[in-house]
Amino acid sequence: MKKHIFRSILIVAVAVLVLCLGLMMSVMYRSLLAEQHEQLKTKLAIITHGIEEGGVYWLENLDMKGYRVTLITSEGVVLYDNMADAASMENHLEREEIADALQSGSGESVRFSSTLTTKTFYHAKRLEDGSILRISFTKNSVLSILLGMLTPVLIILVAAIILSSILASRIAKRTITSLNTLDLEHPLNNNTYDELSPLLLRISHQKRQIESQRSELNKKRDEFSLITQSMNEGLVLLNDKGVIVSINPAAQHVFRTDASCIGKDFFIVERSSEIRGAMKTAADSGHGQTKLRRAGRRYEINASRIDFNNEAVGTAILVFDVTEKALLEQQRREFTANVSHELKTPLQSIMGRAELIENGVAKPEDMPRFGGCIRSEAARLLILIEDIIHLSQLDEGGELPWENVDLYEIATETLELLQDTATDRKVRLSLAGSPASVNGVRGLLSEIIYNLCDNAIKYNHEDGLVEVSVSDDENKAVIRVKDTGIGIPIEHQKRVFERFYRVDKSHSKDTGGTGLGLSIVKHATLLHNGKIEMNSKIGEGTVITITLPK
Repeated sequence: MKKHIFRSILIVAVAVLVLCLGLMMSVMYRSLLAEQHEQLKTKLAIITHGIEEGGVYWLENLDMKGYRVTLITSEGVVLYDNMADAASMENHLEREEIADALQSGSGESVRFSSTLTTKTFYHAKRLEDGSILRISFTKNSVLSILLGMLTPVLIILVAAIILSSILASRIAKRTITSLNTLDLEHPLNNNTYDELSPLLLRISHQKRQIESQRSELNKKRDEFSLITQSMNEGLVLLNDKGVIVSINPAAQHVFRTDASCIGKDFFIVERSSEIRGAMKTAADSGHGQTKLRRAGRRYEINASRIDFNNEAVGTAILVFDVTEKALLEQQRREFTANVSHELKTPLQSIMGRAELIENGVAKPEDMPRFGGCIRSEAARLLILIEDIIHLSQLDEGGELPWENVDLYEIATETLELLQDTATDRKVRLSLAGSPASVNGVRGLLSEIIYNLCDNAIKYNHEDGLVEVSVSDDENKAVIRVKDTGIGIPIEHQKRVFERFYRVDKSHSKDTGGTGLGLSIVKHATLLHNGKIEMNSKIGEGTVITITLPK
């Protein structure tokens, strides 16, 4: 800024100096010339009168310093010249002022000497005897005057440069100080030069625009952060260099890192070759996918290239936890295989005996036994199909009849139904507690207690005991079924509530179960927002506790 102000002031100063000098010299030069022309005419008249009175001898006694006087005959021969030898001078008949004087009585001319940079002004007048009197003076030209004034002009120019520098420094300092002290946070509150008002108005307008855009960006950033923070899926955004721009908590958990990884290369945080391959595929074709196992969980990784104006500007990585999906798929396959097996076994038994009867191979005395086996296997099939249908209904979550149900009453009815089975297996049943009402589905609550007691009887020892207790708390009801049976190994306890899962498959036919009883207990309890707890020891028995909210 200082250089710009200095140049501006210097240019203005030099321009004003040049214009003033030129104008002054022009006016003064013209005025001086006009005055000297008048003097020249006056002197010419005086000399003319003197020559006519005193002749050429009068000229010889005349003192005309600064003026040149020449007397010339009508033939152009020089008779007298006060600055040169008349005899040695050339004929002046062709001179402009002489020719005009001979013709019209007077003549004027100006001649310029380029070597001496001077101008000579001539005035000539024809005398009564026909001779010509000429007077002249020499004046320096404008260029000569300028050359003569070069030293003072240079001094003035140097002074102008120095003054311009001082002024520029002061003006720049004052201007910069004023600019540096501007309150740009509140542009319209500044008391400064009027010339800066349009700039301050524009800054104020732009500041409002920037604040509005910043507020909008912060709002969108907060919305994006809130959305990604609450996502169950992991999300990682990378720039075109593979540096992490954003990573949500779900992705931080999967890749075992935290928010401090933002700004780092993604491959420093995650070195998995599978993900590296997926990202390379995404960079080449736009999308890459892979699977990852970590900490007992299964994840699906989707990498997508982000394009803008046909250029890759980054990569988005989505991480989906598919553990439950994979588990459900595995359970579905196991369920299908188990259902096929459970249906096939009794059907093969029925078909084998039916073929023996159809082909007449069966003996008459075996017919009742074959009929009993067919009826027994058919009943087993029916129970299996009913349990499967029941589980499907629980999975679908259809409309069910909810009512206030007394669990102690249901427990009493259930033990009465199972008393004969317990007697056959030499197992004693006992019930303790008090009435406890909950809001639930009577049929499902009956099945919970029935299946728990039925299993406690089936897997018990001779002279064993099954104890059922019902207790009522302020906000919950508790059903507790304890047996003195064979117990469940600890490695199987987490899976006994799965469909068709049996601890000892070799005894499944002896017990007559379908393998769906505890699965129905689990689903029915969850439907009532309840909780199941199991405590079992090999050879000592099992305790299963169901807690239901009122």
